[in-house]
Amino acid sequence: MQPIAIADVLLDDAIDRTLDYKIPEVLQTLALPGARVVIPVRGKLRKGTIVSLKSSSSFTRLFSIEKMVQDEPLIPQDLLQLSSWMSRYYCCDLRKVLQAMLPAPSRDMEAKTQLFIRSALSKNGLQELCYALREKAPAQAKLLDELLQAPQGLLLSELLERSGGTHATLKALLNKKCITAEKLECDRSHVSELDYFQTKPKSLNAEQSVALERIVTTIRSNSFSTHLLHGVTGSGKTEVYLQAIQEALESGKGVIFLVPEVSLTAQTVERLSSRFPKVTAVIHHRLSAGERRDSWHKIRKGEAKIVIGARSALLTPVVNLGLIIVDEEHDGAYKQSPEQPCYHARDVAVMRGKFSNATVVLGSATPSIESYYNAHVGKYILSSLEQRADHALLPHVSIVDLKHERDKAKGGTLFSEILLEKIEKRLKIGEQTLLLLNRRGYHTCQLCTQCKKTVSCPSCDISLTFHLEENALICHLCAYKTPLFRSCPHCNKEESMRFSGAGTELIEKSLHAIFPTIRTLRLDADTTRHKGSHEKLFKQFRSGKADLLIGTQMIAKGLHFPAVTLVGILQADMGLQIPDFRAGEQTFQLITQVSGRSGRGALPGEVVIQTMMPHHPLIQMAQQGDYASFYNSELPLRKQFNYPPFCQLIKLQFSGASESDVRRKAESVRKELIDKLPPNFQILPPTPSGHAKIQNQFRFQFLIKGEKRAMPHLTEELGRIQAQMRAKKDVQLVIDVDPLSTYF
Repeated sequence: MQPIAIADVLLDDAIDRTLDYKIPEVLQTLALPGARVVIPVRGKLRKGTIVSLKSSSSFTRLFSIEKMVQDEPLIPQDLLQLSSWMSRYYCCDLRKVLQAMLPAPSRDMEAKTQLFIRSALSKNGLQELCYALREKAPAQAKLLDELLQAPQGLLLSELLERSGGTHATLKALLNKKCITAEKLECDRSHVSELDYFQTKPKSLNAEQSVALERIVTTIRSNSFSTHLLHGVTGSGKTEVYLQAIQEALESGKGVIFLVPEVSLTAQTVERLSSRFPKVTAVIHHRLSAGERRDSWHKIRKGEAKIVIGARSALLTPVVNLGLIIVDEEHDGAYKQSPEQPCYHARDVAVMRGKFSNATVVLGSATPSIESYYNAHVGKYILSSLEQRADHALLPHVSIVDLKHERDKAKGGTLFSEILLEKIEKRLKIGEQTLLLLNRRGYHTCQLCTQCKKTVSCPSCDISLTFHLEENALICHLCAYKTPLFRSCPHCNKEESMRFSGAGTELIEKSLHAIFPTIRTLRLDADTTRHKGSHEKLFKQFRSGKADLLIGTQMIAKGLHFPAVTLVGILQADMGLQIPDFRAGEQTFQLITQVSGRSGRGALPGEVVIQTMMPHHPLIQMAQQGDYASFYNSELPLRKQFNYPPFCQLIKLQFSGASESDVRRKAESVRKELIDKLPPNFQILPPTPSGHAKIQNQFRFQFLIKGEKRAMPHLTEELGRIQAQMRAKKDVQLVIDVDPLSTYF
């Protein structure tokens, strides 16, 4: 007699462990791992995912699976293996990992429809109605204005986005019978339908050819390997990626191309679609639910061979995955935190490559210390590109002592004389400039000249930032907003309030005061809130509609503007003031990366680094773009103080409404771990987090250092502690394995 097949099913919500269900004979061929099923739970039907099959159960009485949601698994075998590994490694419930792999919109297999809105009136009739509604119903008039600019009509979602209107506004116009709404079945993934100017492979130089040959060899071998492509900015890493993708596609394999930020997606889509038309899909968090669903199912069905996106694109069901590219692999945006699973897409990419027998390529001009170390000990295959492509030269970099500049100006100054001279020169000859200041807003704080205290957020441990456009003080952690203070909220001294610190808004306004005719664009979290805003700003700048682009670290990441010949870095040493073991690495990477945006075309480039610490070794190495010297100076420090890559870090962060309860719980958990773990683990004392309070939640943390091979025992203990704390709910615990920051 054949044993009864049993399915381990994980519910979509509520229960974090798997449940055993019998598989009815009629579903034996369909109920496979990764399939979606409907099951009875406490008298109700619920949906879940089969994670594994077995022949027996410890329970004597089992319910049966009611029915299948789909006739085929939605999660392939390699992703199921990866989900199990991520759950164990990152100390996270398997349910949360599967939610990341199978987001809610993607669980629906049915084709979706959207409303398409058209005018029911002539152009003149629509104009007259707009005029009549302008005073009494301005929202309706604004919606009709958008239809006037799109006489063929617009999708409902796009119309509401453009006009800022609501469904109530639309309903009112439908009742007036001045517009019509038609249901359309549509593919919202849309990337493959766009037309791009088709490009052909470029000739590679010797260094590029060697790197490509190594990658192609492993693609053809159908075996897992990881490559580190270390190339100076502008060295042609992208062309190596493109030709590696060509090899993967010709071998019938799928490709994942990761970028660290949504802002880079449009540029990458353009590059890949111009070489490989109609085979790309995009996945990132800025997509609507419908766009994400349609892209996800195109990927699952193998219609999209190349997936482009930020870290979540790594968890999509690519058919016959053969190549994973992680561009700018050093970038901190690849780390998800504090939402669980707190995974790093670079590390998960390596593991997915292992489970899929795929080739993984990590690329960067400034690799993470961990990746470069792995290459030097033989875990990764290292290829170096030390020359810029097409005979372009690296920019000339100069350092300016801001202390000297401030002495000359007899007070504070935002711009050195040499930087202003170089900006003026670019304005005269029609070239473009980038300015980096990694701080948004107008002034960083409002403070009292009497008691010297700053105006802080009532819910967070942070000073409020003044934003000129909103004429308000705003918290960058919880978005709390308040008008400016005329008297001090601490000492009540009147007319004592002053501003301090500069942000990107102030830089932009100051430049217009110095150069009245200058055309500027600003790229920061304030100007890129809306969908498509990144692409719009980059397109404007690339087409020459601005002379100068001011931005935060967003402008340092892989952007290609051939007309930029000057980069100015304001307050280059700002990151060195953070008490974190990665502060030096991140500062070096930021300076080097943004410097690399200059002189990428035929014109030579220049970089001006403004700093209060011109003789700091790290600033000097960044000026030279000398990654090898930086790595060789940083590695001994990591070893001396036992930081990665010489140990593995886990950060335990506790939060709750009572400061004393949170501190006590952190101390209690630390003591429990000290008693249960072997002495080769180093468990540091609890300290307040870098932001000690966010949204009235007090935060404490401590670090655990240990050898990687000893971690499974630790993660088992942490899982038990986390389950206990989840039941009580007074103090929350986030377990961050391989944290990016040990401070915040």
